[in-house]
Amino acid sequence: MNRVTLYTVILGSALSVNCLVSAQTAPPAAAPPAAKPLSSGIQAPPAPTDPNKIVLVIGSEKLTAADYDKMVQSFPPQLRAAATGPQRRAFIDQFVMLKVAAREAEKRGLDKKSDYMLQRDNLLATAEFQDLMANVKISDAEIAKYYEDHKGEFESAKAHHILIRFKGSPVPLGKDKKDLTEDEALAKAKEVQKRLLAGEDFEKVANEVSDDTTHNGDLGNFERGKMVKEFDDEAFILPIGKISDPVKTQFGYHIIRVDARTSKTLAEATPEIEKKLRPEEAKKEMDELKTKANVTIDEDFFKAPPQAAHAMPPHMPTPTPAPTK
Repeated sequence: MNRVTLYTVILGSALSVNCLVSAQTAPPAAAPPAAKPLSSGIQAPPAPTDPNKIVLVIGSEKLTAADYDKMVQSFPPQLRAAATGPQRRAFIDQFVMLKVAAREAEKRGLDKKSDYMLQRDNLLATAEFQDLMANVKISDAEIAKYYEDHKGEFESAKAHHILIRFKGSPVPLGKDKKDLTEDEALAKAKEVQKRLLAGEDFEKVANEVSDDTTHNGDLGNFERGKMVKEFDDEAFILPIGKISDPVKTQFGYHIIRVDARTSKTLAEATPEIEKKLRPEEAKKEMDELKTKANVTIDEDFFKAPPQAAHAMPPHMPTPTPAPTK
C-alpha cells in the first residue's frame, strides 16, 4: 500500500478530523485475554508480530504489520498516538472508512472535479515536499560552509542588566516611581553606571533601582538574536565583565554586564544547520522538477488585466512543510 497515498488520504480527507476525535473518545475495545503466568509468577511477554503478517485487507490492497508501522511513523504526533495507543482498534475502523470513501469518490469521478482536484494536488504536492525534506542529503561541506558563514547564529551570552525606563516604555511603571522623560532616564542611567564603575555590587544596585523586576538583573543565557537589536548588538561585543554605557531600546536605558559568551562547535551546531538547510534543498529539488516538466506559460494570456494590475491575488493553496521538530 503506497505510503504517500495513505498519508494524504488520512490527513487530507474531510473525515480525518472525525477519525482523530473518534479514535480518542470511542470506548476502548475489549482487552485481549490476559497471558498465563509462568511458573515463576511473572507474566509471559506477548509474542512479537511477524512483520510480514498481513494485518489489513481492503479489496485488493493489503497492509502488513511492517507497512502499518512504517505508515504510522509518517503521521504527526497526535495522529500517531491514536494509531498506536489504546484506541488503535477504533482508529483502524475510521482509517478503513477513509479508504473506502476515498475509493468510492474516485469511482464516481469526484477527484476529477476542479475544486477537489486542486485540493488533491495540493495534498500530494505537500506530501512530496515533506518527503523531499525528510530525505534530501545535506553534505558535510554544505554544513561546514553554513557554519563558517553564520557563526554568530550559534553564539550565546550570559548577562546581567539594569533597566531605567522612560515614558512610553512597555515596561509597567513601578509603584511610587516617577514616569521619567528620556533625558531624565538617561541621566539616571549614567548615575547608575558611575556607581557600578566605583565598585558597587551590580546585583544589589539592580535590585534597588532597576525597572526590570528580574532578580539581581540576571538574564541568564540567551542566544544571539533573542534580545532586541540594540541590546543584542552590545551584548555580543562588550568585553566580559565590563560595565556598558547606557544602551537605549524601546524599553528604556540599559546598563549591561556580560558574564560569559559561548559558541557551539560545528558538531553541536550540525543538527540545527541541517534543519535550516532542508527546506532550501527541498525547494531546489522542486525547482528541478519544474524545469524537467518542460512547462510553457503563455505570458500574454496570464498577464494581469489593466484594471486588476494593483489588486491582491486570490489565495492559492501551496505546498508547505510540516513543523520540524
